[in-house]
Amino acid sequence: MDSSKRIILAIVLSGLVLLGFNYLAPRPHHAPAPLSASHSPAAGAQPSAGSQTVSGEEPGSAQVAASEAAKAVKVEEEDQADHRLAILGHDVRGSFNLRGARLDDLLLTRYRETVAKDSPLVHLLNPIGTPHPTYVVLGWQNGSDSSTKLPDVHSLWISDSPELTPQHPATLRWENGAGVTFLIHLALDDHYMFTVRQEVENHSGQAVSVRPTQLIRRDYLPSDTGSMTAYEGPIAVMNGHLEDMGYKKVRTRAEDNPDHLAWSATSKGGWVGLTDKYWLTAIGARPDDVVTGAYGYESPAYLISLRDHDAQRVEPGASLGQESYLFAGAKVPSLLAHYQKALELPSFDKAIDYGYLSFLTRPILALLDWLYHWIGNFGIALLILTLIIKLILSPLAYKAAVSAARMRLLAPKIKELREKGGEDPMALNRKIMALYREEKVNPAGGCLPILIQAPIFFCLYKMLNISIDERHAPFFGWINDLSVPDPTNLFNLFGLLPFDPTHLSSFLHVSAWALALGATFWLLQRQTMVSMDPAQARMMQFMPLVYVFIMSGFPAGLMIYYTWNNILTWLQQTLIERHTKLPVPVSGGAPVKGDGSAGKKAARKKKDPSSQGGD
Repeated sequence: MDSSKRIILAIVLSGLVLLGFNYLAPRPHHAPAPLSASHSPAAGAQPSAGSQTVSGEEPGSAQVAASEAAKAVKVEEEDQADHRLAILGHDVRGSFNLRGARLDDLLLTRYRETVAKDSPLVHLLNPIGTPHPTYVVLGWQNGSDSSTKLPDVHSLWISDSPELTPQHPATLRWENGAGVTFLIHLALDDHYMFTVRQEVENHSGQAVSVRPTQLIRRDYLPSDTGSMTAYEGPIAVMNGHLEDMGYKKVRTRAEDNPDHLAWSATSKGGWVGLTDKYWLTAIGARPDDVVTGAYGYESPAYLISLRDHDAQRVEPGASLGQESYLFAGAKVPSLLAHYQKALELPSFDKAIDYGYLSFLTRPILALLDWLYHWIGNFGIALLILTLIIKLILSPLAYKAAVSAARMRLLAPKIKELREKGGEDPMALNRKIMALYREEKVNPAGGCLPILIQAPIFFCLYKMLNISIDERHAPFFGWINDLSVPDPTNLFNLFGLLPFDPTHLSSFLHVSAWALALGATFWLLQRQTMVSMDPAQARMMQFMPLVYVFIMSGFPAGLMIYYTWNNILTWLQQTLIERHTKLPVPVSGGAPVKGDGSAGKKAARKKKDPSSQGGD
């Protein structure tokens, strides 16, 4: 294959990679539409909501029991009046539904839907009857030898306090009329963690056998279901193993299973939950408790459950309780790590999708977080982080540049061998390898440093897609949110014309930062085209334009990062060429030692013989 064909193939493959990357990369996160007043129950309000039923019978096997726990909530058509316990925390606000023991109204007070100052707060949990119902249900199941009347979602609990705050826990009470009292003790910390203790007091004349259950239910499929760089969906850590099964897989497996189960596991300690790009709702067990977690699906609901593996036997006159943890909030890395250690929740920080290269992504994200909180501007912190990484990797860049220069020196000889090589490719390859050995050149020497650097820069890319600090983070000028694309567009003269060309096609979006990115790619091309074949150079001139169109839809933070990284790469290569005396080949002549300028000058003289008249 000649050089022109190779460069055409490279351009085609580059285009396919960029198109695929644009397809797999996460789209801007669109939060659910703000709820109307009738759909947003404030603390103490009493809007209506659909009712549900909770199964209280104990199946015969553990797997079927897990299925019953997953099927604990079923929506009925009749309305029930809501009675609510107000939740007033530092980072959360909302209410707990006393009808059915449901946490179905929770706002995150530190985060808003959009960058507008009057934008609604993020509504993480929503009740039945809203556009995006997601809620947590607390209940019990009967053991195999018990038929005790249990509370269900019709049951009205009595609270000993009108509100739940970090300073004032609350206790909910419900009596079954047969001498058995059920209690739910709720406590809230300063952030997003609820401590839940489900207790049973037996004042009847016979023993009862029950097990506490907790259920997360989502009655819709989110518009954003994850991407190559950020997992979203059901998640669990049981027996030390991370189980992240996407919505589609849960639905497919459950529909093929008579008990509607997609997955279940029994573990000592552990946790289950639903993770979104920036938010998490999870239920965790104490480290010494044996529990069973399960995923299920009953159209349209995705069901994530956690329950005691063995039923508790409560003798007459006795009481027993079980404690668990309920997290509902933002995936702040330091906060998840704190809960992982303080509450012994195994791998709780894996709710953030660090990926297979987590050993690189974690420290990079930690450093960016530290820089951001020290500087106060996420964009500036990103620029400084990129500079630090460039400096750390500069020895590898130097080796790659030297290796590439040595390969350029051999290019004329290799070309000569190919012209004389005849029709025997094996013999030609042997001669080329002999030349490499004679000149002590490793043909992979320039690739190896790049291969080492590539995972680091991919981790940087991934980090920008999972960092909650980037969400709604402003930069300078018109960029007031680094997590969404640059809103400017060349095709409406950057907002001067009152229309949006992207309504016609998503490719009709060429932002200001995309143009800056294209300019930096053009600079890098000019730097690397010194020894390139003229035909190849003409073909490569179109690549910056391809980048401009394809990458305009990327988040502004990524565009700024890529542009800055290109500038640093250009400066780095320029310094290397000027201060390391790299040899530059002259087509048809001997290599010239120096900073590269002599080689470029000689190449220009060769193209213009008249310029040599004065020599």
